[in-house]
Amino acid sequence: MKITDKTIQYIIGNLLKYSVWIVLGIGILGGALFLINNKDATVDYRNFIAHDQSLLEVLDDVFSGIANFDGAAVIYLAVILLFLTPLIRLLLSLVGFMLEKDGLYVAITLTVLAIVSFSVYFGFAH
Repeated sequence: MKITDKTIQYIIGNLLKYSVWIVLGIGILGGALFLINNKDATVDYRNFIAHDQSLLEVLDDVFSGIANFDGAAVIYLAVILLFLTPLIRLLLSLVGFMLEKDGLYVAITLTVLAIVSFSVYFGFAH
């Protein structure tokens, strides 16, 4: 099967369509687990504690929490997957532009990917 621009567009369309539904399902599952496991918990909103962690530490906490059926970790997984959806779309667009040999859009897409990767890794979100 030859990969064409139409094939890439079809894959991107399905990615965007189905990933939102998958993330919604994971988020609902995480919310249900969270409510089941924390039904008697009270929350004190007077003190906010910021956890300054690297991306790898957060991912480690999320996956170890999922292994322990922690609802908050499952919700974090849904948020991470929701964030990855446009990133995967960028990567697929990059492949499409490379197949078309469109150097300008390859350069633009690589620049956007570099900016996103740099800001996520080093935490320059705000």
